[in-house]
Amino acid sequence: MIAQLSYLAYLLGWKIVGVLPKRIAYALFRRIAMSMYRKNGKSVRRLRANYAIVKPELSTDQLEALVEEGLESYMRYWCDTFRIHRWSQERIARTVTTTNDHFLREPMSQGKGVVVALPHSGNWDHAGAYFCNQGIPLVTVAEILKPEKLFRKFLDYRQEMGFEVLGLDSRAFVTLVQRAREKRLIALVADRDLSASGIEVDFFGHVAKMPAGPARLAVKEGLPLVVAHVSYTEVGIHIDFHSIPLPEAGDDEARISQTVQKIAKTFEIGISRAPQDWHMLQRIWIGEGIY
Repeated sequence: MIAQLSYLAYLLGWKIVGVLPKRIAYALFRRIAMSMYRKNGKSVRRLRANYAIVKPELSTDQLEALVEEGLESYMRYWCDTFRIHRWSQERIARTVTTTNDHFLREPMSQGKGVVVALPHSGNWDHAGAYFCNQGIPLVTVAEILKPEKLFRKFLDYRQEMGFEVLGLDSRAFVTLVQRAREKRLIALVADRDLSASGIEVDFFGHVAKMPAGPARLAVKEGLPLVVAHVSYTEVGIHIDFHSIPLPEAGDDEARISQTVQKIAKTFEIGISRAPQDWHMLQRIWIGEGIY
């Protein structure tokens, strides 16, 4: 019953929010963010705990202000999600700015696949649509949601924007290897481990687990590895790219572990600059309380 209600809520979101006037739609989602803040549920308490690790220097009042900003940013993401399928290619293009996108474009112009690792920041769907509209074939992996028809709806939504989306299961990595050899852009959200095979990293001075997928793919296939951090601007998003050199010494497993740590440290740069746009409402650090 709960799964069915979730599906209906998302379906209504796509049908109704997409056609509301822009000002009304985003004002509505800001109100939802403030309602979440006042209720102070489990996800809000977790967001607060995560921000306290990212920004330990903040006072209590400053931390609360950041939590409010973070929830507003998170709800902006969901409002975007329900509306982006109606945006024109011109609108998507003019609302994106980038820094150092040559780390991605140059290898692809040379016929190479590229692996991009991202944190849960800003609107990565907007970023993906931006590159798909420029003829860059993009492949990603998504957590399989319940009910299945909700997962299928998200698949359809992203495929309409030009993504190829693989379900997060035992077959995904094999398919990603194949797509890498086909010279695709492989974009993987990689700041939260959803498997039992995550690698422990030092992340903001605390131990967290992050997925090995982007590092494993880059090391095994010899692909360029890039970290992309997406943050919100007044009119859209900004994407900041960082190239991650692959370690040359050691066996593959050691190189993969070292690379995951490099990814984590690079995530710190973008998250520190725009913590309000890091939408991590789940537990990520090991042993950092139960929320």
